[in-house]
Amino acid sequence: MTDKIKVLMVDDEEQFRATTKKILDKRGFDTIVAASGEEAIDKVKDKPDVVILDIKMPGIDGHEALREIKKLSPDLPVIMLTGHGAMPSAKEALATGAFDYLAKPCDIDILAGKITDAYRRKDEKVPVERKVGDVMVPIESYSTINQDQTVKDAILKLKDSFSTTVTTSRIMETLHRSMLVFDDKGKVKGVLTPGDIIEGLKPAYLRAPKISMADTIEFSPMFWTGMFSTQVKELAKMKISQIMSPAPPTIDAGENLMEAAHAMMENKVARLAVTRGGEVVGVIRHQDMFFEIEKVMRV
Repeated sequence: MTDKIKVLMVDDEEQFRATTKKILDKRGFDTIVAASGEEAIDKVKDKPDVVILDIKMPGIDGHEALREIKKLSPDLPVIMLTGHGAMPSAKEALATGAFDYLAKPCDIDILAGKITDAYRRKDEKVPVERKVGDVMVPIESYSTINQDQTVKDAILKLKDSFSTTVTTSRIMETLHRSMLVFDDKGKVKGVLTPGDIIEGLKPAYLRAPKISMADTIEFSPMFWTGMFSTQVKELAKMKISQIMSPAPPTIDAGENLMEAAHAMMENKVARLAVTRGGEVVGVIRHQDMFFEIEKVMRV
């Protein structure tokens, strides 16, 4: 970077403070340090661009230091550092004006990236972003079914859903439709996709682990003849619970869309169940994220 970002690193642990300063300096930052909340408040006069502030310190702790720093320099972005057991405390700091928080020990790439984000955004008006609940497909508009119903029931219901062309102001891609599977108590137990249904067509002996010579076996046309129709009839009688995929991960309706994107990629899933107050209220999918990306690009 041509203009070095000045970082004020505040932590009472000398080794952590010294090591982090050394690494950040190597990354191109101009790092100054403080060993206490009191010293941090005093060093605001050195005009740092970003403050990295530990929460748990003797004397003036991170919360009190944050309040004082914000009085002296309201627009100065402060990133809070916390132990894993003190996450609620770190989240409280956001209400006091912290830019963000990270858990110690923190990955240096994440810390460096967050410092850069804070610096770039300190003079910008943060855009109002829609939340997960604003982008999701409401549960009333999504296909649902009980796990004890048959695959035939599911197929007929999915077929009916394909006729739906618009919901929550966006086009529904029928080829990617799925169903949330519930139990009798209203708890999500799984998800059923067209892929699950096609996988369910396999007879048991084709789903079993291959024998050592299986890779060398060539199936003749006669082997497949009539198998599709026979297996469809068997599939129709099976319970949904026998072929469904595991329940999707959940995310709160009030969370940020970037968190939803991260959850999808980390869990390698195409959809998340959206909750509010512990109840499932909708589903957010790859295509919902895609439409929101396209919408933001047009602004």
